[in-house]
Amino acid sequence: MSLPQAITRRALTTDDAQVVAALCGEDEAAFSGRPSQISANDVLAWWTGTDLANKSWLLEEDGRVVGVGWLEREDYGDLGTFVNVVAQGEKGRGLGAALMDIGEEAALATAAARLQTFAIGPDTAAAALFTSRGYREVRRFYEMAIDLDGPVEVPAVPDGLSLETFDESEARPFHDAMDEAFGDHWEHHPFPFEQWWQEKRDAPDYDPTLWFVVRDGDELAAVVRNDPERNGGGYVAALGVRRAWRRRGLARLLLLHSFAEFQRRGKSRVSLGVDAESPTGATKLYEGVGMHVEMDMVVFEKARP
Repeated sequence: MSLPQAITRRALTTDDAQVVAALCGEDEAAFSGRPSQISANDVLAWWTGTDLANKSWLLEEDGRVVGVGWLEREDYGDLGTFVNVVAQGEKGRGLGAALMDIGEEAALATAAARLQTFAIGPDTAAAALFTSRGYREVRRFYEMAIDLDGPVEVPAVPDGLSLETFDESEARPFHDAMDEAFGDHWEHHPFPFEQWWQEKRDAPDYDPTLWFVVRDGDELAAVVRNDPERNGGGYVAALGVRRAWRRRGLARLLLLHSFAEFQRRGKSRVSLGVDAESPTGATKLYEGVGMHVEMDMVVFEKARP
């Protein structure tokens, strides 16, 4: 589907992060019924690994942004994933279909055997568009959050173990522990240590004092990586327990320790994302410490035509 003549297209740049945050935030607020917490920092985190110069698109009309999209990182094996958002007030004009054409073209230019895209759970129009293009729902993810309105009680560390702040000298064991912990998760895409470490260390909000480990002798049994400012507060970016140490309360320990540290730093809100069908029961863990679902995201997929 061709774009209306008055609409121009260009690639995104990191300078567009604030504009994209506002556009996506308005869309989220419209469907969730609550103020959005999306910031430019969140958008920059989304773009990690994305070739903005060649695999992104921004649509403008009369000086206003009417739609945006990008192809996510291309090192996910046989998967091509793209994201599109039509601005509030611009829906119903066929821009969603036009953005789908652009996104699919970008994904098909890779070696991807499968195409994936996303929609906010209540966005039935987007779901209908995807379905009409041959996509089907394959997964849901929850955005969960908690407001820390009282002291956080951190449980005792189990005997024989210790809870410590991450040391950069153990970056490789930390990477390996996280990779093992997520090995049985849906669509887990392991990255070589060197690539992973460079991306994390070079991130503008990298703060190793917010990464924690549970140690059992010379082994890292469980790890958590937190970001200082995402989604309106502290953010639990990744939390994993290696299989041999599961069912000992280590995930809960690291989660509550992270809450306490965020609170000590003046953060009253903490959020995270979780697979609604997590094989480790993560959703129940988060609910058990007082977190609640704020929004769900739906993943749609189809095989390469």
